[in-house]
Amino acid sequence: MEITLKILLVLFSIGLIAVVLLQKGKSAGLSGAISGGAEHLFGKQKARGLDLFLQRLTVALAIGFFLLSLIVSYFVQK
Repeated sequence: MEITLKILLVLFSIGLIAVVLLQKGKSAGLSGAISGGAEHLFGKQKARGLDLFLQRLTVALAIGFFLLSLIVSYFVQK
């Protein structure tokens, strides 16, 4: 059981890293650093298609990783 949970934890962490790296940046370069905050604050660009899917997948993988890490730490302490 413990080994299976650890394998799942590694898979979730690799998946989370891959999904974060697949997402494109919110702003690029110095001009994006200056004006990027205003665009993000007022929400001119909504996530659609693949960006929305990757965003939701990131949240799901992060929650799964968090819960699995709590479960694995509980079993390791016993």
